[in-house]
Amino acid sequence: MNGLSASAIDTNAWFATCPKGVESLLAQELVSLGAETSRETVAGVYFSGSRALAYRACLWSRLANRVLWPLGQLEAADGDTLYRSIKGVDWGSLFDPERSITIDFSGENKHIRNTQFGAQRTKDAIVDWFVARAARRPSVDRAHPDVRLNVRLVRDRAHLSVDFSGGSLHQRGYRLEAGAAPLKENLAAAVLLRADWPGVAARGGALIDPLCGSATLLLEGALMAADIAPGLGRKRFGFEQLRIHDAGQWQAILADARGRAERGRAAQLPEIRGYDWDPAVIRRAQENIARIGLEKVVRVSCKPVSGLKKPDHRPLPFGLLVCNPPYGERIGEKQRLKDLYRQLGEVMNREFKGWQAAVLTSDLDLGKATGLRSHKRYALYNGRIAASLLLFDLADNELRTGDIAPAPAAPVLSEGALMFANRIRKNRKRLAAWVKREQVECYRLYDADMPEYSVAVDIYGQHVHVAEYQAPKSISAQASGQRLDDVRTALPVALGVAADNIVYKQRSRQRGSEQYGRQDNRGELLTVREGAAKLLVNLHDYLDTGLFLDHRPLRLRIAQEARGKDFLNLFCYTGAATVHAALGGAHSTTSVDLSNTYLHWLEENLAANGLQEGRHTIIREDCQSWLARTRNRYDLVLLDPPSFSNSKAMADSFDVQRDHAELVRKAMAVLRRKGHLYFSNNRRGFTLDKSLHDEFQCQDITGQTLPTDFQRNRKIHCCWIIRHK
Repeated sequence: MNGLSASAIDTNAWFATCPKGVESLLAQELVSLGAETSRETVAGVYFSGSRALAYRACLWSRLANRVLWPLGQLEAADGDTLYRSIKGVDWGSLFDPERSITIDFSGENKHIRNTQFGAQRTKDAIVDWFVARAARRPSVDRAHPDVRLNVRLVRDRAHLSVDFSGGSLHQRGYRLEAGAAPLKENLAAAVLLRADWPGVAARGGALIDPLCGSATLLLEGALMAADIAPGLGRKRFGFEQLRIHDAGQWQAILADARGRAERGRAAQLPEIRGYDWDPAVIRRAQENIARIGLEKVVRVSCKPVSGLKKPDHRPLPFGLLVCNPPYGERIGEKQRLKDLYRQLGEVMNREFKGWQAAVLTSDLDLGKATGLRSHKRYALYNGRIAASLLLFDLADNELRTGDIAPAPAAPVLSEGALMFANRIRKNRKRLAAWVKREQVECYRLYDADMPEYSVAVDIYGQHVHVAEYQAPKSISAQASGQRLDDVRTALPVALGVAADNIVYKQRSRQRGSEQYGRQDNRGELLTVREGAAKLLVNLHDYLDTGLFLDHRPLRLRIAQEARGKDFLNLFCYTGAATVHAALGGAHSTTSVDLSNTYLHWLEENLAANGLQEGRHTIIREDCQSWLARTRNRYDLVLLDPPSFSNSKAMADSFDVQRDHAELVRKAMAVLRRKGHLYFSNNRRGFTLDKSLHDEFQCQDITGQTLPTDFQRNRKIHCCWIIRHK
């Protein structure tokens, strides 16, 4: 493949990815857009046609995730072979070196064992190609790249493609935030197409969603009825940055779509309504509707399923009732959800005789709980969750009775569990005004307030993280186990949180890298908000979650002080303070840590906030070694070392009490004269070396950095602000 250029690549061969179960629908859609041939495979469709067809697919496909332009297959037995193969491509014929890039790499083989390594070697080869020929290099931007490249490794071959769409097409631009279990826009479109919503709308039928959430099903239905291209709301596409792009042809296709949308909005559109019991969810739905400018078409209001009635302001003899109810993962939750599904079935039977209905569920038992008979079932995937789309004809469908088990009664709490539940409720009430006023999403609710229940309970949005402290030797294993059982029983009742949204871990005395050891291997990241930042936490896989809650005030303080400054984050962990500094307007940030895992986590945090890599340097190295050799200088430094470390990557062990004076001096050596350094650690009984007071201005600000939720445990950390004299 040496010298492969755009002119040598087949520009009539394309590949569209999609959710599993949607392949046949996507193939039909692509043919309707003008594809000459189509061939289905798992989670995608190969198709052929002109570049204009690819433009139309990016703009008009309601089902595709991405449209890829396959470049070819490369030898990739190991990292060096992959590098040579990628470097053999004529990248200058595809895009300019001024374009930013990112690599989506998937697959492993015997020598390329992780996707990060594969992506890094691919990026290096592309950058080196440009440097050798143009003395310029493309930058890397994981959040908003100009050019997104896709590499899929299958055994010893790498399938190389350009992401022609430039990001997932399910992102229409109208939904900035979704609920706890969002339904992607293209899967919502697949549900509506399977239920023949276009046919119902053409006959004047209505569309109603009794559990509308963020209104995704309703808005996708409105786009179909109004003949609005789903890609019209996107700000950019990947092909616009490629050399083969024909701007005139694209503008003609775009103008045609805008004309169709204008005519569709002016036409008489069907009744489209949604309901949800949660006022906050309805507000989010209204924001999405307004963002796409369909307020006159799509209407939502707050109403529980049990109180739903068919709108009577005008005759609605038929239509489609569609919804994506909550899924139940655990037995207790499933039993409670059966009541909701039963209410749904009763409403469908009572209010919507003669209509069609479509219900997407991950559990067929819940579908049966409606009491109605479905006449057709389709297998779909909502992300990784296998789901079933059940279609109902409500014209002649009788409600079954007597086969629905009642929801289980609330558990009876033991005396100890009741005492613990009451303390949780008391703490939550005490913190409620502060949480609301400061808009705090993650906070400590309980920290061994009662010695017999020695756990820390932290709230992360709708999830709860419980860390059980190691019990004293005087407490038997049986008694300790009983108390944890009390906690497990009490928390769902006291907080009104589903049991599967609560994570339990045991915290014991740990040294060195033990604190970073894996507890699980789920890889599930949850996005939470802190001030202006979106931060990713992992509640399952590690002892710590990736966000130290007691340092919240210090991070927010850094955000306020960072504008125009060069910020250095030493022992940066997952980089939450770096994100805050960057969002606060820092001129640059530099983050140093030894852990590949946490530096990759930092990269994900930066990407989640739309922060480009160019101004934010990430360095994997021992902080003391790096400080000894760097010549850079900084205005604002955060130094938050561990209490103890004996990492294999370090020459010697580190003890913060023994070694902090030398470390602080090294950090102060890179601090500009008018800058300041925040030095923090969580060593109990820590005292600052007296010699540092003689050399620098050292002010203890621990009290200023302790948040409201940690006032009970004021020894959680200590903090100084240090300046040059």
